Amino acid sequence: MASKTLTHPEWDKETGGLEVAKAFSDQIQGKKVLITGVSPESIGSSIALSIASQSPTLLILASRTKSKLEEVLKNIRDAYPEVHVALVLLDLMSQESIKKAAAEIASLTDRLDIIINNAGLMTQTRMTTKEGIEGQFGANHIGHYLLTNLLAPQLLAAAKSSAPGSTRVVNLTSLGHRISPVRFSDYNLTGKDVPDDEKNPGPMAPMFAKNEPDGYNGWIAYGQAKTANILYSVGLNERLKSKGVVSYAVHPGSIWTGLSRGLNADGEAAIRNTSTFWKNHDQGAATVLVAALDPALDEPTSVLLHDCQLSEAAPYATNPDMAERLWTLSEKLVGIEFKL
Repeated sequence: MASKTLTHPEWDKETGGLEVAKAFSDQIQGKKVLITGVSPESIGSSIALSIASQSPTLLILASRTKSKLEEVLKNIRDAYPEVHVALVLLDLMSQESIKKAAAEIASLTDRLDIIINNAGLMTQTRMTTKEGIEGQFGANHIGHYLLTNLLAPQLLAAAKSSAPGSTRVVNLTSLGHRISPVRFSDYNLTGKDVPDDEKNPGPMAPMFAKNEPDGYNGWIAYGQAKTANILYSVGLNERLKSKGVVSYAVHPGSIWTGLSRGLNADGEAAIRNTSTFWKNHDQGAATVLVAALDPALDEPTSVLLHDCQLSEAAPYATNPDMAERLWTLSEKLVGIEFKL
């Protein structure tokens, strides 16, 4: 499945986002793009700068902290003063904030060509959304699920006047999805017994197997959320591919970012040991931009990209039945039934 040749098979882990944006300039010019999770010195900032370099019609940056958004805006305006950039406050830990942000985005534009769900949370200690959902699952998946589905009318409007498959939703995931399937029986990680198909099918590294006294395991929570990001792309493709919208999930690579600020010393050491090659932010943006822009991906044959090429995900992360179970659970947790 993942053997399809992309437009640039020579690109790899060292390729930079600016290079990708220049190569696919025609796919950016005139487009309207939304990026979540944008702060200075981050993958999101590099994605935004790369896209801004090729004259989009509108670039919407949505994130939680106004001052950080404004700093990124200044960097873009200094480099590309002609680009129209809009800032939207978005707290993925609050469904009220997400609905408000979606309404504001809808008021800014009647179409969106690309949504890049870049924002993320990683924590070893329990956090919960305003609605009481475990924080990593709630912010990384449920928040983006709600935001993107509320903006489906804008995606579908763009698709009507674009090449089929060029309107896209890109969900940032991680090879960390291999830590855990979605635990439908215990998505809040309270220590309940779960069936075998909700457990990691392979041996669990000791670092990832240790639970907190309340049953919480931040690593499993992270793995579950990253699996959900891939399954969400599977679910979107099932519903929207026939309407011209496709979705991909991206492992951007090993990049040291603010995402890891919630780790303790042992957690930081564990993460540092997972890779021998650490990307800079421009390199981290590259695969995201391939997923968003490469015309060879207009017709999806696989769903996960890594190092600027298609990659294989864990089987449970691409299972269509699991994708449907996740969609049903997600609708329940946001209280909206989406007819896409």
